[in-house]
Amino acid sequence: MIVENGEWIMKGASPCSKSLIHNCDELIEYVNRVGFLPLFSNDIEGFSAEEHADARYWWTGNAERDPWEWREQAAQSGKVAYGKFFRGRAGFISLDWLPVFANLRRDGYDFDSLYEEGLAKGRAKAIMELFDKQERLYSYEIKSLAGFGKGGLKNFSGMITDLQMQLYLVITNFRRRKNKRGEEYGMPVAGLQTPESIWGYELLSSCYGEEPERSGERIITRMRELYPEADDKTIRREAL
Repeated sequence: MIVENGEWIMKGASPCSKSLIHNCDELIEYVNRVGFLPLFSNDIEGFSAEEHADARYWWTGNAERDPWEWREQAAQSGKVAYGKFFRGRAGFISLDWLPVFANLRRDGYDFDSLYEEGLAKGRAKAIMELFDKQERLYSYEIKSLAGFGKGGLKNFSGMITDLQMQLYLVITNFRRRKNKRGEEYGMPVAGLQTPESIWGYELLSSCYGEEPERSGERIITRMRELYPEADDKTIRREAL
């Protein structure tokens, strides 16, 4: 995606391309085949859902063809993980690769252990404690319940993004807020859960036995296989 004169210009595959993804099911299949994939284009050519979709359908509201709609469907499917996983930007990780990323990003720590070691902020703790009592919460609920906002804790957006980058939280669905009359309004809001509440602790911790650096090497090796023209510096920036 590039911006020209204030307008977003989407990259995309040719409608005749063999690599064209036509719907959410094909997107999930592709993510599971390659392992992990940002939603939007970046400095590695081909390393995004955007570049494998038809650019004409973005933000059309067409549930079958719009990649913006696919992200909601994929998040709800439970067949891949979705969240802000790549440089604080949205993307997908297959369940085969999820433990690898979790081990690397968490540095081998469950959140409670991370906090006890003094490696997590109190603001992050305030958010994560909410999920001890409720499986799924929407971002506006988290902000209020954890004490962020006017006169309270600061940088809610940054903390939520950090917790996704560390794989302590993932996005599992979206919904619009409702007013007192029960009418929906505004943009859809992300619902978040711990990945353990969806796929289980055994899966998420299954790579804890290896050094986090080794998990990073596995990701780099996979990137070299898929994008041989990308240099290691760019790979580390975009994937790790």
